[in-house]
Amino acid sequence: MSIDLPTPRGTLTADRSLDSLTWLRVGGPADWLFQPADVEDLADFLRDLDADVPVFPIGVGSNLIVRDGGIRGVVIRLGRGFNNIVADGETVTAGAAALDAHVARRAADAGLDLTFLRTIPGAIGGAVRMNAGCYGSYVADHLLQVRAVTRDGRQVTLTPDDLNFGYRHSDLPEGWVLTEAVFRARRGDPDALHARMADQLAKRDETQPTKDRTAGSTFRNPAGFSSTGQADDTHELKAWSLIDRAGLRGHSWGGAQMSEKHPNFLLNMGGATAAELEALGELVRRRVLEDSGHDLQWEVIRVGEPGEAPEADQI
Repeated sequence: MSIDLPTPRGTLTADRSLDSLTWLRVGGPADWLFQPADVEDLADFLRDLDADVPVFPIGVGSNLIVRDGGIRGVVIRLGRGFNNIVADGETVTAGAAALDAHVARRAADAGLDLTFLRTIPGAIGGAVRMNAGCYGSYVADHLLQVRAVTRDGRQVTLTPDDLNFGYRHSDLPEGWVLTEAVFRARRGDPDALHARMADQLAKRDETQPTKDRTAGSTFRNPAGFSSTGQADDTHELKAWSLIDRAGLRGHSWGGAQMSEKHPNFLLNMGGATAAELEALGELVRRRVLEDSGHDLQWEVIRVGEPGEAPEADQI
């Protein structure tokens, strides 16, 4: 794709393969990958970039399948200039590139409880974008405000009301890039907070394939949730149980497999293509619908141009 691009202070790379930037290690190239030096560099670049050029921000790729054909336009990935973490009083300010686990630990050091972030893979920008949650707490429960750069290069502040949080959802406009988030946290004893996180990690490692190449939970639980993402306890149906019931625990296609340990985790067992991963996921959706009548929805984000996909009856 021929693009007349602004000249930033950060790093701009043409035809950059994205497979090394996702946890599943699949995906074709981006036309351009932009790693801004700081917020001003990002704002200037977006202001001067042709409005017709698509922009797609990515974090650490923990819940992402980039299709084999890659992404047209400019992919933006924030780095060192966006990973600050500051605890002050009862708030924690974190750059969008700060890892969720690091934010949880730094908050606990300061006696602030953001322990729900500890076992969530990825960075703060993605956590806000997807209203990430764990152990009954969600980003929407703690967020005070975020900073973002709009597609036309303006720097704005948004509240939770602006983001209109739902279950694994926020209304961030297309092409806007989150740069910083401010959370409110309850006070707690640092040692007790760290002990709680250690227990959470141990439980996660017991039940999830944390040593494999995965993108976290593949499908959303087909349950009722409040507008802030709080679970409705009257609906306890889990996606993994529907997949298991349909006989798809451990089912594989090429290098892709539904985990034996936790069947709602889609794995790259070595050499899988994005097409194989996505095709296996669609097979799971179809079989679960046939078996139980539940239409599973993807939690993993799939983006980009498709490559050659396997025929459905071959899987």
